Amino acid sequence: MDVRAEQFGDRASVLDLHREAFGEEGGRVASLVESLAPAVDEGHGISLVAEMEGEVVGHVMFTPSLLDTPRRLVEVSVLSPLGVAPAHQGDGVGSALVRAGLEVTARRSLPLVFLEGSPAYYRRFGFVAGGGLGFRKPSLRIPDEAFQVMTLPAHESWMTGTLVYADAFWRCDCVGLRDREA
Repeated sequence: MDVRAEQFGDRASVLDLHREAFGEEGGRVASLVESLAPAVDEGHGISLVAEMEGEVVGHVMFTPSLLDTPRRLVEVSVLSPLGVAPAHQGDGVGSALVRAGLEVTARRSLPLVFLEGSPAYYRRFGFVAGGGLGFRKPSLRIPDEAFQVMTLPAHESWMTGTLVYADAFWRCDCVGLRDREA
């Protein structure tokens, strides 16, 4: 498996991968990828793919958001989305993508990485519940245990506050859990 930066020619495969990996939510996730892509293209984010035998089997994005602290706004990163082709789930593809993305994010001197996800999965990388460290989630629809953060070497103790998602997450309706029957 090769983990590398997403290239221009990968986009169609990346979008198809998310549509397949996320099932009925896949269209929204693919829209999120397209909406976040300009930030990555401008050098403000990270988009990585995992490739096996010439096929894209995984994808992750780390994109800019803000932390509203008492002192000032602080640029942070959000890990989302992470998708792995169903045939390769459980093969370590997602873990390789997350680790590679965290290494790049730390080198860029960003202080924090946030995500919404399974504590059982993301704990292995060092993510912890954000609320316990004084961080506030951007939406009440995000379960407390799913709102997670990782502090990186550039983090300072005063950097606590409310995560402010990039507009793309709201426009694509990719924040928190929705009651689909309401």
